[in-house]
Amino acid sequence: EVQLQASGGGLVQTGGSLRLSCAASGFTFDDYVIGWFRQAPGKEREGVSCIKTSDGRSYYADSVKGRFTISSDNAKNTVTLQMNGLKPEDTAVYYCAAAPVTRWRVRRQFIRGDYDYWGQGTQVTVSS
Repeated sequence: EVQLQASGGGLVQTGGSLRLSCAASGFTFDDYVIGWFRQAPGKEREGVSCIKTSDGRSYYADSVKGRFTISSDNAKNTVTLQMNGLKPEDTAVYYCAAAPVTRWRVRRQFIRGDYDYWGQGTQVTVSS
């Protein structure tokens, strides 16, 4: 059974930090790109960051570059999103998802339809 378990959300003040984790099971981790998406109330789900677990290459949305860092631990099938310098506009439910590396393309990093598996989401709230 495929599972993506997201955790680590919470309430933090502006400028604070949180670390999200995505634990994957049920598929060959190295064959997938793991991405983080977020969805704020009334807005569409948007891509935040993703990582090719086979070679560690990482990608970020412009809105989080320089503040968020994604990493993977292939031995533990886990991807971590370190979020620093949080802003109120980062408030959202954060989801991790997995896309087959054979389908995923650098020029279309955050196409939701490319991601086959999705976790349940974890709430991040940044107070001003």
